[in-house]
Amino acid sequence: MFGTILFRLILWELLKVFLMSLVGITGILLMAGIIAEATQQGLGPGQILLAIPLLVPSTMPYTIPATTLFATCVVYGRLTADNELLAIKAAGVNIIHVVKPALLLGVAMSVLTVALYFKVIPSTHYALRAMIFHDAEELLYSLLNRTNMLSHSQLRYTMFVKGVKGRKLISPVIKRKGANGQTDVVAHAREAELRVDTERMPPMLLIHMKSGIVTSQGPRAPGAEKEKESNSYFNDQTFEMPLPEGIGRYENRPRDMTWEELVSREAELEEEAEHWRGLVAEAEGPAGAAPLAGPAQAKHLLNLKERLRFTIKQKRLHYVERLMRLSLSAGCLCFVLVGCPIGIWLSRSDYLSSFITCFLPIVLAYYPVMLCVTNLAKDGRFEPALVIWIADILVAGFGLGLFWRLLKN
Repeated sequence: MFGTILFRLILWELLKVFLMSLVGITGILLMAGIIAEATQQGLGPGQILLAIPLLVPSTMPYTIPATTLFATCVVYGRLTADNELLAIKAAGVNIIHVVKPALLLGVAMSVLTVALYFKVIPSTHYALRAMIFHDAEELLYSLLNRTNMLSHSQLRYTMFVKGVKGRKLISPVIKRKGANGQTDVVAHAREAELRVDTERMPPMLLIHMKSGIVTSQGPRAPGAEKEKESNSYFNDQTFEMPLPEGIGRYENRPRDMTWEELVSREAELEEEAEHWRGLVAEAEGPAGAAPLAGPAQAKHLLNLKERLRFTIKQKRLHYVERLMRLSLSAGCLCFVLVGCPIGIWLSRSDYLSSFITCFLPIVLAYYPVMLCVTNLAKDGRFEPALVIWIADILVAGFGLGLFWRLLKN
């Protein structure tokens, strides 16, 4: 039945709705969500344009399953609303042959999503974040141009500028907080330029200021109501500000690794874990014997156990990442199992009704469950291989139940 005219017609209708919906949902997600957030974070138009091709693959694991569900619900709803499905059944065609195109679409999209997860999605995600983090200077200039200030909870410094012209900061003001949380140093200048030194750890923000004054608060004199102030003028001076952790450098995370890199990293972490287990066993002493006494030995043993726990956690994060990719990919087929019977029973051909009655409830139930079980697996509360598939099993079980009732009727 895979080569029949009926199969090809339904499959063609599914593909048309799927492609149109995929373009629309991806565009809405990019424009209304990601790009708007990137603009608020200070990214310039040039950076956003360069980021769009790198953003699209990262959205595919979420837009493809949802679009597959939407397409099946719309197409089979239209077939029922136009009595085409009734005519097909009257011709003696079993309903299972009618849904084969949707099942093929679900399997194909699951395979496509897995294939994207092997290399394309991790590579583009890493390239996107690396582009933003490594171009720290441009990011800071864009942020200052948009908000006229630079402030961070991890910074002891706050910078204000009157404006940004090219690479020049107009009338910059730098305030430094002392140990008591109060401002103890204030620097004013006519203009300044930024440069990020990523070779140092932590990365340093170098602010080259010209024609300015530095006001510092000295220790309060006995009997004085205010702290003593001192002013010093300069023509050309560079101030150094340590940047918050993560800006100016970027570390590869499990989400940014290809499938081969994840497997390789898991093997490396397992070897490290075995190494730390051996050191812990050696520090604890022979079986049945008390560990060596002394606070130094106890602290050493505690550090070894902490390092072992950290290594095991890192290995688990990489393992959960692999399972999550497979689970999200399998969601395409699971959504098809729900979309076909619901579309047939709804008997609606309009897009809006199908979207509200099918798309939203399932997506709002599937992804929260997926997020919850993923976090539980990452925390080590449950075995990842057992809980990571719960969302797929629930949706697939619900869909198979609907199929059983559909075939029974």
